[in-house]
Amino acid sequence: MNHQTIQFETRGGIGIMTLNRPERLNAINRQMIDETKELLTALEKDDSLRVLVLQGAGRGFCSGFDLKDGAAAERTGIAEWRPVIERDFDFIMQFWHFPKPTIAAVHGAAIAAGCELAMACDITIADATARFGEPELRFGSGIVALLMPWMAGPKKAKEWLLSGFDRIGAEEALSWGLINRAVPAGEHVDAALKLARDIAVNDRQKVAMVKQAINRSLDIMGFREALAMGMEMEVQIEAMDTPEGREFDEIVRRDGLKAALAWRDARFDRT
Repeated sequence: MNHQTIQFETRGGIGIMTLNRPERLNAINRQMIDETKELLTALEKDDSLRVLVLQGAGRGFCSGFDLKDGAAAERTGIAEWRPVIERDFDFIMQFWHFPKPTIAAVHGAAIAAGCELAMACDITIADATARFGEPELRFGSGIVALLMPWMAGPKKAKEWLLSGFDRIGAEEALSWGLINRAVPAGEHVDAALKLARDIAVNDRQKVAMVKQAINRSLDIMGFREALAMGMEMEVQIEAMDTPEGREFDEIVRRDGLKAALAWRDARFDRT
């Protein structure tokens, strides 16, 4: 496959997928969504693949969905927003539902949908440079895949999501269950590959069945229904017309996205 926004290689039954838009901190655009779906659909049928490791090229893991794409498409109303949010939700959750184990190897920024993507992988390993968070409410959006309450619990999820805090370090993320391991800077990929090799030596079909059983146990507790509710809430949030949302959009149209983000940040004490 000839992809531009992602790269893929295999090492002895371990697949390494790299988000490859380093000039945009690996922001997720429509092309990346389409190329990832194509790759994962093919890998589902590849019996030689035992484990998939996901990493980001350049300075960070992923900065979320590309805001430039969103700003360029002027959508209004639930009917226009629902297919977009459903597409974004499916992009994140395909790593959760992928039949083979997925491991996120995180460095630098894992923000907004990038944070959700790291949580959607079965196992997440982050190095000391990693920074997690979901600042969506700060620019008038909601949460596409509401995974954080399931990982960190409702109290911490409310603190982080309602404030839009996006500077959660690896050690704090570890203490609240957002990640599995925190490792020294630059060691995230090696640690992920070592764990992938430990998983890969086990029976492929039985590993897949145990992953499925764990996921289904969460479904019994309401996981799938809760995420569907959260996605529907995000559709409604995006379709809402509020004074702050109108002002943000007007600044985007008049002065560009960078100016709108500066206006957003200037309203908060960043110290």
